[in-house]
Amino acid sequence: MDLPTIWFLLIAVLFTGYFILEGFDFGVGILLPVLGRDDRERRVLINTIGPVWDGNEVWLITAGGAMFAAFPEWYATLFSGFYLPLLLILLALIGRGVAFEYRHKRTDATWKRRWDTVIFIGSLLPAFLWGVAFANITRGVPLAADHEYTGGLLDLLHPYALLGGAVFLAVFVTHGAVFLALKTTGDVRHRAGALAVRTGTGTGVLAVAFLAWTLRLRGDTTATVLAAAATLALLAGLAAARVRREGWAFAGTATAIGLTVATLFAALFPLVLPSTGDPAGALTIANASSTPYTLKIMTWVAVVATPVVLAYQGWTYWVFRKRIGVAHIPDH
Repeated sequence: MDLPTIWFLLIAVLFTGYFILEGFDFGVGILLPVLGRDDRERRVLINTIGPVWDGNEVWLITAGGAMFAAFPEWYATLFSGFYLPLLLILLALIGRGVAFEYRHKRTDATWKRRWDTVIFIGSLLPAFLWGVAFANITRGVPLAADHEYTGGLLDLLHPYALLGGAVFLAVFVTHGAVFLALKTTGDVRHRAGALAVRTGTGTGVLAVAFLAWTLRLRGDTTATVLAAAATLALLAGLAAARVRREGWAFAGTATAIGLTVATLFAALFPLVLPSTGDPAGALTIANASSTPYTLKIMTWVAVVATPVVLAYQGWTYWVFRKRIGVAHIPDH
């Protein structure tokens, strides 16, 4: 296996990790006004992700950096063509991070309610737009022979892309509800578990439709196997949620998200960005990659740094593994 292929797989792994971890972050933020009936319950919800949300975003930063260094042509075309959606994602993530830090600075109810709205929007918007973006990456976008994006914003909002956005949003909401059922106690836990079951049916239908459409557009044997496994994992997770086995339910939804992202990358390979315009404009692993020397240096850096980062993040989850409830939250 050559280095460009290895780095394509590593970028796929980074985005998979990001969507699994940040997926429940987004779900919790979206469910904040739904499951948080008062300020103390909303603080419980925020505290379930408080120690880990910023660490989860490191996966996105690393994936973007790896794409920039390993496949600069892919990075340049993607970030110029998808400029507005990616800018909206960035602004939403910035606003959400500020809201987490500023919400508790004052006890005024209006102040907190406004920041809760920012958390909600800052979670919902990226969840939807990431689905739109990855659906477009998989299907392809209008590219000229020099790999320049020739479309406009409306070219990114076709039915398949909108379905991708709806699927990512629905899956993250269900994933977040399962996570809350796993991490909380009392009434919040029961309501979160019940919500995961209620949203599961719609999520499953959307996910199956999206995966079937993906395979019809750009499927092969590997992608088909991964899509089938993703469907089974989601069904298993929802079945576990029904019997209140929260750990198994979370493992199921996390596996489903990971296999769905793997399906998209498998369907894409060996392309990194197909062209729906000039066929010569399509970006492949070969014509979008950096020089072998650059990839070799990156590989050695990754070999040294990755185990350290994974160990630290694993330690963080272990330290903050216990459930929390309203009883753990002071009045002010």
